[in-house]
Amino acid sequence: MRALHHPDVSTISLPTMLNALADEVRLMVVRQLAEAGGVVCGQFDVPVSMSTLSHHLKVLREAGLLRVTPEGSFRRHELRLPEMETRFPGVLSSILKTTP
Repeated sequence: MRALHHPDVSTISLPTMLNALADEVRLMVVRQLAEAGGVVCGQFDVPVSMSTLSHHLKVLREAGLLRVTPEGSFRRHELRLPEMETRFPGVLSSILKTTP
């Protein structure tokens, strides 16, 4: 499995982060990650196909919201909440507090 690029926190822009969170499915994924601490790709509970989910995960990773690490033959997805809170204090935690 090749290593995936994760943007440096200092390069993440607020519009990019908010754009990634503007999709209902991506917001569902972020909420699940916040609750679980980390999720293996096939264990997300979302109403989309696996290929569509992969696209959403890529958008979130490229926006800097997710860290993806190999875990055996799977990839573990974790929310970069501490890093996002450092970059944009209170923004992501406020979004996560809103009702789904």
